[in-house]
Amino acid sequence: MKHYQVIIIGGGAAGLMCALTAGQRGKKVLLLDQSDQVGNKILVSGGRHCNFTNLWVQSDNYTSNNPNFCKSALSRFTPDIFLSLLEKYGIPYNEKKAGQLFCNKEAKEIVNLLLKECEIGKAEIKTNCEIKNIQKEEYFLINTNLGDYSAESLVIATGGLSMPEIGASGFGYDIAKQFGLNIIPTSPALVPLVFDNKHFRDLAGISVETLVSCNKKSFRESILFTHKGLSGPAILQISNYWNKGEEIVINLLPDIDLVKTMNKWQKEKPKAELKTLIGELLPKRLVQKWLELYCPNKPVNQYNQKEINKTAQVFHKWRTIPSGTEGYKIAEVTKGGVDTKELSSKTFESHKVKGLYFVGEVLDVTGQLGGFNLHWAWASGYCTGQLV
Repeated sequence: MKHYQVIIIGGGAAGLMCALTAGQRGKKVLLLDQSDQVGNKILVSGGRHCNFTNLWVQSDNYTSNNPNFCKSALSRFTPDIFLSLLEKYGIPYNEKKAGQLFCNKEAKEIVNLLLKECEIGKAEIKTNCEIKNIQKEEYFLINTNLGDYSAESLVIATGGLSMPEIGASGFGYDIAKQFGLNIIPTSPALVPLVFDNKHFRDLAGISVETLVSCNKKSFRESILFTHKGLSGPAILQISNYWNKGEEIVINLLPDIDLVKTMNKWQKEKPKAELKTLIGELLPKRLVQKWLELYCPNKPVNQYNQKEINKTAQVFHKWRTIPSGTEGYKIAEVTKGGVDTKELSSKTFESHKVKGLYFVGEVLDVTGQLGGFNLHWAWASGYCTGQLV
C-alpha cells in the first residue's frame, strides 16, 4: 500500500488547485479521478472559453445556509492571485461584462496551466480511478481499481450533481454521510426554468432585456423564451434563489414607465393601436401574445386610466410560478451540499473527522453566474492546499 501525505479525490478545479498548492509546499500528493482526463467541467465552462473568475468577487455573490462561511477563503484568494498564474504562462484573457474574465482562446489553456503547476509540485495524478472503499484507521485507507493507498489527509473535491454526462455524481455526499456529516438538500442551480403554460411554445426564441426578481433578489439581464419555459442569464441567476412553488416577477420594460408613456401616446398618437406602439419597444410576437392573454388591443385613446394601470402591471410586474427546472443535466452547478457548519472556514477540515476536508462544489456554497463558481473552486482548493 503506497502512502501519501495528502490524497485528493476529484480532478476538477478545486481538486487541481488543492493538489498544486499542497504539492508546491512540499507535501506528497496524490490526486484520483474517475474520468479519463481531469478538468472536464473547466473544459466546457464559459462556452469553452472558461469564465475563470470575476473581478468583483464578494460573499454576496454566493448562497449558502451558512452565508459567512465563504468570507475567509474569498479574502485569502483574490482574483489577482489567479491572474498572476495566467500572466506567468502568457495566457491572454478579456473582460466581457461586469468583471467576467474569459480566456481569449480555449479553456484547455487553464487545464494545461493547472497540470503544469501540479508537475512543479510533483503531485501525482491518476485517472480512470474507481474508488471502491474508504476507511479511517490511523490513516485514511482508500481501496481502488488501481490499487490501495493510504494518507494522513483526505480531500473530497468531487463536485456536485450537475452535468452528469461529464462524470458528475453524488459520491462526495456519500463520503460525507459515511463520516457522519450533514448534507443540505441539493437542487439544480444556474438552470433554465420550466412552465406548464403552453403559450411559451409560441414565443420560443424570443430574447428580452428584463429585470427578474424573487426572494428579494433581482437581476437586470436578458431572458430567453424556450419551448419548455424560460432561460437566459437573468433566469439562470434567479434560479439560485427560487424554490419550488414560489413565483418570480419579471419587468419586461425596465427602462420606461408604461403608465406615463401610454398617457403621452394618448396625446401624441391617439389613434395608434397599443400593439403597434408597444411593438416598437418589445418583440411584436411577444406583444401580440401578451395582449391576447392579459388585456385587449385597441387604439390607445380608448383606454381609461384604470385600464392603463392594469396594462402597465402586466408588462412591468408579470408574475408567474415555474413548475420546476430543466434539472441537473442542464444545470451549471448544484445548490446545497455538505453543510459548511460541519467544517472549519479556515482549513475546510471536518470538525468530526480529523484530516478529512471538503472543497469546491460539493459544499453548500453556490455562486452566481459570471465566474463566481470557478473562483470558489480555486479559493477553497487553494486555502485547503495551504493548510492541509
